Amino acid sequence: MDKASADIIWNQFGASIDMLINIAMNCNDDYFSANRRFYYILFHSAIFLDYYATIPPRDFVPQLSFTPAETSVRPAEAIDDLIPDKFYSSHEIVAYLKNTRNKCRTLVALLAGETANLRFTEGNEAHDMDYSLHEIILYNMRHTQHHVAQLNLLWRQDKNQHLEWSFRAGDIKGMGV
Repeated sequence: MDKASADIIWNQFGASIDMLINIAMNCNDDYFSANRRFYYILFHSAIFLDYYATIPPRDFVPQLSFTPAETSVRPAEAIDDLIPDKFYSSHEIVAYLKNTRNKCRTLVALLAGETANLRFTEGNEAHDMDYSLHEIILYNMRHTQHHVAQLNLLWRQDKNQHLEWSFRAGDIKGMGV
């Protein structure tokens, strides 16, 4: 892939990440405490943004630790089995997202180089992911934007506020990215 095409992909993937960071920056810890479903969606989004940007995925070491939990012991608001080991502040989540944003940007830059043949391969089971670098980046962007939409809907329903849309990576002011 040429650099211009990789830049286009970054502009859109980066915009999705920027919108996720913007949501997290607009929340305070009191909002997270009162809106646990929102918190769990944001945490899930941050963890999987990083996970899908880790090649090979067996090398994944999240900055925010979690413990897998059986269905019977999961909080009702949790959206999956990854339960945070502690309550992470909005500042901790924003810092994690900003670090992961840089990791994703580096990954997208690989599309224009010799390493574009890398694969995201979880294992050999039928349900394991085995994606090319191109596909895991698009999958990650799609997953991120899916949860950004959920969070924006919850925010708008609760706060009756519109959060800024990002057309391209880096265009939301005041984010420090």
